[in-house]
Amino acid sequence: MKVLVTGGAGFIGSHLCDRLLALGHEVHALDDLSLGRTENIAHNLGNPQFRFIRADLLDMQTLEALFASENYQAVFHLAANSDIQRSAQQPDLDLRLTFLTTCNVAECARRFGAREIIFTSSSTIYGAHAEALSEATGPLQPTSFYGAAKLASEAFLCAYASLYDMAAWILRLPNVVGERMTHGCIHDFVKRLEQDPQRLLILGDGSQRKPYLDVHDIIAAMLLAWTRSREKVNCFNIGSDETTSVAEIVPLVIEEMGLRDVSVEYTGEKRGWPGDVARFEYDSSKIRALGWKPQRSPEQAMRAAVRFLETQGK
Repeated sequence: MKVLVTGGAGFIGSHLCDRLLALGHEVHALDDLSLGRTENIAHNLGNPQFRFIRADLLDMQTLEALFASENYQAVFHLAANSDIQRSAQQPDLDLRLTFLTTCNVAECARRFGAREIIFTSSSTIYGAHAEALSEATGPLQPTSFYGAAKLASEAFLCAYASLYDMAAWILRLPNVVGERMTHGCIHDFVKRLEQDPQRLLILGDGSQRKPYLDVHDIIAAMLLAWTRSREKVNCFNIGSDETTSVAEIVPLVIEEMGLRDVSVEYTGEKRGWPGDVARFEYDSSKIRALGWKPQRSPEQAMRAAVRFLETQGK
């Protein structure tokens, strides 16, 4: 099958390209390289089944020409703004880079025959809830523009699936960690400690608690949902049922980096930044019912991520 992966040079997207190629698909990775990196896909550039396209999803003329010439059968839409903190100051970031990009991809898919759209959404669409988040949890009240744009994107994809001969997979991801990661608390902790091995300043009070999952387990769940669930709209939480607090992550990072006597300081707020959901847990029973389970524990995934980030910095 010929597939397009938007955000294909990014953290999750590049791993998805690797797996799709291994499964025998022809894979085109589209990325504007604002967040993606060519080194993430360099090992695939000589593969005749792989093509990299540097393009902006807001450039509809270029996007239309691409879809018209390539006859994609499925689109994995991962490209989005991922800087939640920055979008709190610039709401148009998520309007353009998270929502409008989805609209453009969906419209090109409709017009040029790509009948399947697999969309990476986010736990942020739920907002703050005390109970474990299931696909039926409501009301959906995002606390960030990123979450709002992801939720609006979900709604548009549902409408496209309802109105046209199309199907949508909506995959709500947790905090993802692993090789090639470019942001998140573990990334930030490693980079700060590389700059100052004696002191670590942390946003919040350390009580923020969330599920974390290895990127390879994410990819396995995404592809399982795509191949096993064949409804018009297929919605899944993908995540660990375990949660880990920031205060638990800190000593893990320090230990994995081989540091001692680090002064850890917290800024003291209940959440890390405006728009952050400080605590949540996932009910992942729906995706597990398809036969999926994580191969790495959250701790194993985090330690692997720290090792990668250290190697990258050397």
